[in-house]
Amino acid sequence: MAYDGSMTAREQMARDQAMDQAREPGMDRAGDHYCPAGPEPRPLRADAARNRAAIVAAARDVFAEHGLEAPLEEIALRAGVGIATLYRRFPAREQLVAAALLEKVAQYADAAAQARAAADPWAGFVGYVQRICELQAGDRGLSDLLSMALAADEHIEQLRATANAQVAELVERAKRAGKLRSDFVSEDLLLLLIASAAVGQVTRADCPDAWRRFVALALAGFERRDAPALPPPPSSAQMHEAMRRLAAERRCGRGRPDSDDA
Repeated sequence: MAYDGSMTAREQMARDQAMDQAREPGMDRAGDHYCPAGPEPRPLRADAARNRAAIVAAARDVFAEHGLEAPLEEIALRAGVGIATLYRRFPAREQLVAAALLEKVAQYADAAAQARAAADPWAGFVGYVQRICELQAGDRGLSDLLSMALAADEHIEQLRATANAQVAELVERAKRAGKLRSDFVSEDLLLLLIASAAVGQVTRADCPDAWRRFVALALAGFERRDAPALPPPPSSAQMHEAMRRLAAERRCGRGRPDSDDA
């Protein structure tokens, strides 16, 4: 089997062994049955369903603590299953990421909807920024995910696309109200999320609320004032490529530019 650059050699070997076992009848040491892919997959056995739930719960905790590049062996250990069981349920890391963080991404989308419904456009924008940075500060996995493209999961990307459309409208409302500086663009918000995540990770152990001051300083800069124009922003294509590369670094996809795929 060809080596997948999104995995370590050790993870690749474990996945290959899991797939080899799955092609043969019988059960692994955790008692989990392989369910072949198809248009109508049979329901999971009760023990397999328990294994899957345990893996997702463990992944949620491990990713929150260590980020999306955390060792999958640690997740299997906490879930009380073998690594082969984990790979049969989730052959690719990004599938496990999507299952573990779907609820958090839904909170991200809900925050955008609530902010859009606020009567005061500026208060809605500020509340949204503070809420998303708060979610990031408490979950390294979500912090990673909001800064990367996870194209392997359509549900998460649909949630994110819906939220982004609502945020775009929120930004325009705040501009029309004369509160948000006119040269603010959506890429500036992504830059803030990336920077706030870095502040949170560096200061988490010693001053876990330091990100709040950073975000307050950023919001003060976003508010409309008589100030020099900002340097040119990165383009949407440039930011998307950065998100793809981060996904590759977190082993959640190749993240390579299209020109490299030829």
